[in-house]
Amino acid sequence: MILGTICCRGGSKGVPGKNLKLLNGVPLIGHTILQAQKSSLIDHLIISTDSLEISSIAKSYGADVPFIRPENLATDTASKWPVFIHALEHIEAKWKTKVDFLVDMDVTVPLKTTADIDEAIKLAISRPDVDVVITGYEPERNPYFNMMEITEEGYAQIVKKSVKPIVRRQDAPMVYSLSPAAYVVRREALYKYEHWSKANCLISPMPRERAIDIDSEFDFSLIEYILNYQKNK
Repeated sequence: MILGTICCRGGSKGVPGKNLKLLNGVPLIGHTILQAQKSSLIDHLIISTDSLEISSIAKSYGADVPFIRPENLATDTASKWPVFIHALEHIEAKWKTKVDFLVDMDVTVPLKTTADIDEAIKLAISRPDVDVVITGYEPERNPYFNMMEITEEGYAQIVKKSVKPIVRRQDAPMVYSLSPAAYVVRREALYKYEHWSKANCLISPMPRERAIDIDSEFDFSLIEYILNYQKNK
């Protein structure tokens, strides 16, 4: 049983009303609902939100909103891990069934495709030794080559030091920047670990151009430009 979740709060500081803001005529949450609904692997899709307005819009797109998220799980500081557990336990109790995988899809990555979601799920299913699969992309910066951190003494130094200095980016170890397009979590991992970073993880690669995460008005404008460019092309 694969449970799909879209978890979004009513509040947003970076982009006010972000989750319902229209992107090419469709509310931001609508893009992810439509992508998830086309997945052949997700058995059931639910929305976890504290907002009645988001709930109403989600339902208009055919999504199931089986509960309104408790206030203590909808604060600025609330981790998504307990939000996942809350959603999973609600569905298990309601349906008298056991969820094997939870697949969370963030609305802030509207350019992801159904294929990006399904590839992450397939990878998780194929690897019983793995607890979490996360979508990610190869970033333009690499901590072994061109990223620096500030020491306690105030000096700047390379983030990941190697025995021999790396002088070409191509020689640096492969790193990935995470994208919240899809998080596939094995049920047991939700109770075994307090955070996904402590679990056995794999990356499901996706193209950089589909992994843009909306954190600001600039990001929103950039995605609007990309969608219009694709439409005109």
